[in-house]
Amino acid sequence: MPELPEVEVVRAGLAPAVSGATVLGVAVLDERALTRHAGDGADFERALTGRVLRTAARRGKFLWMPVHGAGEAVVAHLGMSGQLLLRAPGSPPERHERVRLDIAHPDHGDLAVVFADQRTFGSLALDALVPTADGAAGGWGTDEAVVPTQVAHIARDPLDPAFVDAAFVVAARRKRSAIKRILLDQTVASGIGNIYADEALWAARIHPETPAADMSTRALRRLLAEVRSVLEKALAEGGTSFDAQYVNVNGQAGYFAHSLNAYGRTGQPCPRCGHPIVRVGFMNRSSHYCAHCQRRPRAVS
Repeated sequence: MPELPEVEVVRAGLAPAVSGATVLGVAVLDERALTRHAGDGADFERALTGRVLRTAARRGKFLWMPVHGAGEAVVAHLGMSGQLLLRAPGSPPERHERVRLDIAHPDHGDLAVVFADQRTFGSLALDALVPTADGAAGGWGTDEAVVPTQVAHIARDPLDPAFVDAAFVVAARRKRSAIKRILLDQTVASGIGNIYADEALWAARIHPETPAADMSTRALRRLLAEVRSVLEKALAEGGTSFDAQYVNVNGQAGYFAHSLNAYGRTGQPCPRCGHPIVRVGFMNRSSHYCAHCQRRPRAVS
């Protein structure tokens, strides 16, 4: 599933194309792409046609494009395989294309924004904007203190300037859950996901099953620093692509998969100590870690 770096790469690619662009027309080819939208395909097409998009913003794994003067935004969640692609006007349909927005930009001319999704777990919706709980900007790419209602429950991500480290530490230490579960809890910190949780825990030498409540403030802050480092490196390399589904708006893959130290490296030597990376089941997914560098915490009797 696309995580923060992959979604941010898409947002950054969309922003210059959609900011100030007028929606000339909308074609909903598959209404399964509108599962989060309150109306049907005809409603989505009618509500957006002729409107002006203001920018592209992101919080965690959610993207949104505010509609000028409407108090609403087009909200996108990529799910497991969703793609937002920029194409020339009139270009042939993409494989698994679900929705197409034809737009006209005052500087870049006509373009098409295509939402393609092989597994159909992603979605687009028109959603109302509401004030942020903390009064800070809604997320990356916007300076307005509003966020779509569908995104309001999502915590800020560790790269957000308004993310409060002390609040994360307090929230984590109140829970007996494994620290990896906390990293994946979108109401505590958003956008990290399974890949980058494994990588940050490896870098911080912390076992994924360590109870968060047993961790010191210092250890939690060190972990946050590693989370940020991993996310920033992944952003610099365009995200992590394991197959053709994870691409930017131009259809190009990211290269961070070549820099992974733990995730997906089952049986390979740990880059730090040489012991084999192990894989265990975790929350219907998998955890990858070095059993030598990341020692399992001792049970307290």
